[in-house]
Amino acid sequence: MFLGNTILGSFEISLLVKLFLAALAGGLIGLERETHGRPAGIRTNILVSLGACTMMIVSEAFYLKYGGLGADTALRIDPSRTAAQIITGIGFLGAGVIVKEGANVRGLTTAAGLWAVAGLGMAFGMGHLVLGTLSTILIIFSLMFLKKLEPYIPKDRYLNLTVTGKNRGSLFEDLQKIFGNLNLVIANIGSNVDLEGDEITFKVILTGHRKRIGKNLFEALGQVEGVKKISYY
Repeated sequence: MFLGNTILGSFEISLLVKLFLAALAGGLIGLERETHGRPAGIRTNILVSLGACTMMIVSEAFYLKYGGLGADTALRIDPSRTAAQIITGIGFLGAGVIVKEGANVRGLTTAAGLWAVAGLGMAFGMGHLVLGTLSTILIIFSLMFLKKLEPYIPKDRYLNLTVTGKNRGSLFEDLQKIFGNLNLVIANIGSNVDLEGDEITFKVILTGHRKRIGKNLFEALGQVEGVKKISYY
């Protein structure tokens, strides 16, 4: 069911309702992102939702203004093009909040949220209030409540480890023993040798653990002969 072009006989009131609901939906989702310290918070989500809503209203206005022209004119109206360009444009904005840190990727949920918020704005802009409201509820539910299930879902974890020590042949063998004792699997490895300082650095990506293991790994590596620096994230 679509909202009419006028409410109480006023086109302006209809516009106000659409814009208000789009801003409210974007603000609620942005509030959840803001409380988790994400880069796209309240203002960003409100702007995305309002922008999408405004563009959909403009797209509809093109048809209302020029749709009555005959087929013999050079003007061709295709309101769906506006929606397509909104989806394309929001992709660039979403890509800006995705950050890759080693084997870890952050910002995917925020990017997906921006994409969904643009959809909310489009729904309200078209006057489809029920669709926009239900989508808002489901998105907020997904962000707030499904996150609480994550600790109970078995999943692979990745740990980026850097170890610097004295350049001796058996250093890596000692590290492998520790990894094996902790049931860790090497997903990727790189090394760098400092000939002047007689040091070697190993950069390792570890997986196979189901819980945070950084502290135990740090303590075990600290006992290895020749190890000088340890860092992980």
